Amino acid sequence: MSLDLPHRAVRLQSCVLALCFLVCTSTHADAQGVHQYEPGSDVGSSAQISNYVREVFQDREGRYWFGTNDDGVARFDGESLVFFTVRDGFGGVAVRGIVQSDNGDMWFATEGGVTRLRSGKFTNYTTKHGLSHSQVWCLMQDREGTIWAGTQRGVCAFDGTSFIPMPIPIMKNGQSSFSPTPGTVYAMAEDQDGQLWFGVNGRGVYRFDGESFTSYSSEEGLASNDVRSICADREGRIWIGSDGDGVSCLEDGAWKCFTKEDGLSNNRIYEIYQDKGGDMWFSTLGVGASRYDGKTFTAFREDHDLMINGFPARGHVQEFYEDQDGVLWIGCSGGLFRFDGASFVNVKRGGPWPQVAEVSEPDDSAP
Repeated sequence: MSLDLPHRAVRLQSCVLALCFLVCTSTHADAQGVHQYEPGSDVGSSAQISNYVREVFQDREGRYWFGTNDDGVARFDGESLVFFTVRDGFGGVAVRGIVQSDNGDMWFATEGGVTRLRSGKFTNYTTKHGLSHSQVWCLMQDREGTIWAGTQRGVCAFDGTSFIPMPIPIMKNGQSSFSPTPGTVYAMAEDQDGQLWFGVNGRGVYRFDGESFTSYSSEEGLASNDVRSICADREGRIWIGSDGDGVSCLEDGAWKCFTKEDGLSNNRIYEIYQDKGGDMWFSTLGVGASRYDGKTFTAFREDHDLMINGFPARGHVQEFYEDQDGVLWIGCSGGLFRFDGASFVNVKRGGPWPQVAEVSEPDDSAP
């Protein structure tokens, strides 16, 4: 075990090892052997950002980043839109998570591993650098600064040099064991108390409190064991989105479930987000989005006036993001949209873009 492994990751790994009385062995390559590349070039067009935008992020310098399903990642700095693809050294074509670490580095989850952008250089991490699988579905930075990657084969933590797999136990009847084929981790979150939540496909959701795991499945009241999204809101509630059975909310130790019968537009929930006003947003696959104000659901349906590849825009929603100015963005089939308070405005490669605050250059001296 690396001595540089962050404290909570050490506790998680120690807990796992104690439970199963084994030492997980993995071969990790030094990140110094990873190739680094220069970014790409400017792109200007009246076309959609991409046929499918699945991630939106605004960095601390005010720049917008848009992760696509087929075209890598795009960045808008207030003046120009630039795409970074595998031709520029980016790690993949599908971007499923974007995080900015405390030192200003940009991190991206892709189907080809994890990509880091530092001082204008890309560094790509794959199974050669500790990831348990190069299909990465989500990223998270916890309050201790650790970068976590949810992969096709479990979850991994970055120790500053490489990724370390962190096995999640199978809990049943108070007993724990480990599967030789860890499930896919589609979603992660950190709650108000600093506890980590991991959604494992087919096994429900797991909470790690720094010492031990607690599992929640359909047996404990979860709507489904097929978890696709997790949101820890500012009121201390945990929201779980499922692939076909609606939403579960853990509040005061009890689960409450919401489905189409309660007002959701659809039961396939791939993203959950709380905006600055406290409203909850739920994505759906096929019929747009739903907003919940604590009492009622409001539906924002797909756009049949804008057809992309033969399908109505905003049918498949997979991302919500509220920027520094309170503008709510959604990424979905049919491209990129921003909310004007009543309806969604389609933002193409040429705009209309919101005003971007003066962009400052990142600190390239950060280690």
